[in-house]
Amino acid sequence: MELVALQWALPEIESLGAQLVAVTPEKPDNSLSTREKHDLTFEVLHDVGNRVAEAYGLVFVLSEKLRPLYNQFGIDLPASNGDESFSLPIPATYVITRDGTVAYHFADADYTKRLEPDEIVAALKKL
Repeated sequence: MELVALQWALPEIESLGAQLVAVTPEKPDNSLSTREKHDLTFEVLHDVGNRVAEAYGLVFVLSEKLRPLYNQFGIDLPASNGDESFSLPIPATYVITRDGTVAYHFADADYTKRLEPDEIVAALKKL
């Protein structure tokens, strides 16, 4: 749902001179499927082994107790991500300037809390 909301906000984001990129540990075939299924026109990049997320301090390992629950919901993390680590990134949003400075960021260990697209737009307007 978050990616769809970002797609709706994309024209305004781009009108401010910004580029939107999503990063996921999902294998490229899975992220391409997500991109096609939701008609996303922005890049969805594959973070092999969560290396980028790890560099940002955003990775956690899914506990042994939760793994069967994920399987019950049809979520096969090893198949989806291409490794057996059961590592997941904490959802995060970064507004990064052209010179590589992080101008704004949002991350919350509660995966249900995400930065609203209008907050991204507001952060871009402050640049």
